[in-house]
Amino acid sequence: MKNISTVTVKSLNALKALNFFMADIQAGIGPFLGVFLLSKGWQSGPIGTVMSLGGIAGMTMTTPAGALIDSSKNKRIFVVVPGVFTVIASALILFSQNFWVVSMSQVATAIAGAAIGTAVVGITLGIVKQQGFNRQNGLNQAFNHAGNVAGAGLSGYLGLKWGISAIVLLAALFGILSMISVLLIPSKSIDNDAARGLKKTSGENEKASGLSILLCRPLLVLATALACFHLGNAALLPLYGMAAASKMQENAFMFVALTVIIAQLVMIVVSIAGMKIAEKNGYWMIILISFISLPVRGLIASQMISEAGLYPVQILDGIGAGLQSVAVPALVTHILNGTGLINIGQGAVMTLQGIGAALSPAIGGWIAQKTGYSHAFIILGSFALISIALWSFNSRTLMKECAPSPKP
Repeated sequence: MKNISTVTVKSLNALKALNFFMADIQAGIGPFLGVFLLSKGWQSGPIGTVMSLGGIAGMTMTTPAGALIDSSKNKRIFVVVPGVFTVIASALILFSQNFWVVSMSQVATAIAGAAIGTAVVGITLGIVKQQGFNRQNGLNQAFNHAGNVAGAGLSGYLGLKWGISAIVLLAALFGILSMISVLLIPSKSIDNDAARGLKKTSGENEKASGLSILLCRPLLVLATALACFHLGNAALLPLYGMAAASKMQENAFMFVALTVIIAQLVMIVVSIAGMKIAEKNGYWMIILISFISLPVRGLIASQMISEAGLYPVQILDGIGAGLQSVAVPALVTHILNGTGLINIGQGAVMTLQGIGAALSPAIGGWIAQKTGYSHAFIILGSFALISIALWSFNSRTLMKECAPSPKP
């Protein structure tokens, strides 16, 4: 019993470290890419297009990645291999800013991010099981947001001093530390059946359900509402950074870093608060509030493209993203508990969510180029109104699935 306890403590500490460092290998150089390409003479339309190409590639891989993770007995490899490819992909843009080179870089980064996010959910579930997932996922997200704060702050400073090369090197360092962290999680501490949501009855594991279970109404409503939300949300931060950078070119890297830092600091608090609220009241209201934050954010962004506007815009981003980072994975695991398809289900939801996120930069970028940034922010924010309507209209069906999980 003592050995099991020691292994579990070691695993959870390594899991926290993984979540802290993995942000940079999920997003590569993230929002700094837009500022870098602007400085190389690119316009917002083509920048949005290469980001969308990456998003489309990542979207197509989330469901297959989930299926592989469900069936694999070595879930750690789905962090290590994508991490290596992300570091290489981010470095590509240092050598060439050709449209197709940048596009390939974004495609590789997005595919890696899709696999890593799903793998961490599976690893967490395999360590703490279903009843401990809500609390541990909240802690995971808090550490992940803290890592984003550290990464963004260092990236902004290093970018200001030495340019994009230093940001890429930092991303590589975080990638290496992420891979070390996941390898410090003992493989024996991950229950591969629990990680995919299989239950044991009479000493034997149940068989996985058929894929048709993924077409259940609660999961479809959740995924569709998230797709509409991210159709507006995904482009708002990089576009806001570019809008501000066009006005204050001398400190563009620090401004973009500040947009990330503010949001991520809010997310740390919100993810812990969301975890506690979910334990008492479930997930329905948490997700609704996250949807409501986007139209308000878009309206404020359209009127305040300035350093002062940065604070309310990114506080709202932190509220929306922070609540979803806790509620969505936990709700999917709750809906699919016992099916043996939790990771493919996570991937399927991410695929539909990714459709919106993939299209968002291209739509937002071309709207901004043709009509201006202010109009783009209002239009992007309005897509979440569809999410709010879907979530509210189906509230009776969703309330049961969103109810609090039983305490461990």
